[in-house]
Amino acid sequence: MKTESIFITTVILLLSILIIFYLFRVFIKFRRERARSEKRDVSEVGFVVGTFHELVSKLKEKERELEILRKKAEERAGIIEGYNENILQSVPSGVISFDKDMKITKLNSAAEKILDLRAVETCGKYYADVLANPITDMLKEKKTIERGEILYTTQTGKRIWLGLTLSPLMDMEKKTIGQILIFTDLTELKALEAQAELRKRLSSLGEMSAGIAHELRNPMGVIAGYTKLLARKVDDSLMPAVDAISKEVDVMDRIITDFLSFARPTELNISSVSLNDIIRSCVTSIAVDNDNIDVTLDINRGVSISGDEILLRQAFTNLIQNAVEAMKGGGKLSFAYAGEGDYVEISVSDTGHGIPESIKDKIFLPFYTTKEKGTGLGLAIAHKIIVSHGGSILVDSNEKGTTFRIRLPM
Repeated sequence: MKTESIFITTVILLLSILIIFYLFRVFIKFRRERARSEKRDVSEVGFVVGTFHELVSKLKEKERELEILRKKAEERAGIIEGYNENILQSVPSGVISFDKDMKITKLNSAAEKILDLRAVETCGKYYADVLANPITDMLKEKKTIERGEILYTTQTGKRIWLGLTLSPLMDMEKKTIGQILIFTDLTELKALEAQAELRKRLSSLGEMSAGIAHELRNPMGVIAGYTKLLARKVDDSLMPAVDAISKEVDVMDRIITDFLSFARPTELNISSVSLNDIIRSCVTSIAVDNDNIDVTLDINRGVSISGDEILLRQAFTNLIQNAVEAMKGGGKLSFAYAGEGDYVEISVSDTGHGIPESIKDKIFLPFYTTKEKGTGLGLAIAHKIIVSHGGSILVDSNEKGTTFRIRLPM
């Protein structure tokens, strides 16, 4: 009995040991599997994290490259924009652009100068608030105009001839985004064309009229002779009539003399001439007797040209006389000088009543005058003398006065 009990106890002990050993092996195996699993999980997480950091690094590198490209694109766009702006501001033609609402978006320096405008005061404004007719009518109709010519008056009252084109303003996709007006100042060209036509007409007139003037002078001399005979024989009651005839004969003789001077081909006696001395002597002989006229002479004493002193003196005398007669109630007579390449420009300005626009094109024609006692040859002779020196004479006038601009070669 005791032996069996010991055997049973021993078997139970052995079984317990085996069970504990088995459980220990299972525990060890479980720990190993768990360790391998944790190691594998840690490895996968590390791979994912590493890949993420690598992608972030590459994205940052691409971002830096894109930033560099963006800056280069901005610099290139700025260079192109600046280049286009330089071109726009350098062209001699005026350029004004408008958006779809016909508000001014851009105008270059030439447009400012030609139309007497300022970009800072103009951009953003509606076209009708800045410009005047006939440009506003053209913009209102939005017609395409090629090589049009108009007479335009600026905000300062200056009248100018413009050659212009008006066309739609397109974007890169050929869609209309506004209008663009391009124009050129043709005032000087129109004036030169008018003077060329005037020279042609005056040349023909002079050749034809010279003979007529000579024929008139002969009978005028006979009339003058008989008038002197009458003055010796008539009684005192008829002397006023004889004197009147003599005065009219003298007037006619002076007109014929001026006309012959105008019609006769100009022969220049060239020498070095001081413009300051010529103008000063002319002013002294004419304006000195008019105390109510203020004279300003702003001409460099050292300026000399090659010309006929006598003829130039006659031309300036006629211009000064014309200016003085335009200021019956007094005013200001001023002279200014400007050098322009191989030419000099002398301005003779007065503050008289001005020349109406309707007769401005006629003032250089012989015998055209608005004065009661004028012969109409003073400005015609002055014009001929200046032209014979290879120069030109232009006139600007309004209700505040008149300026003759005489351009002569050095």
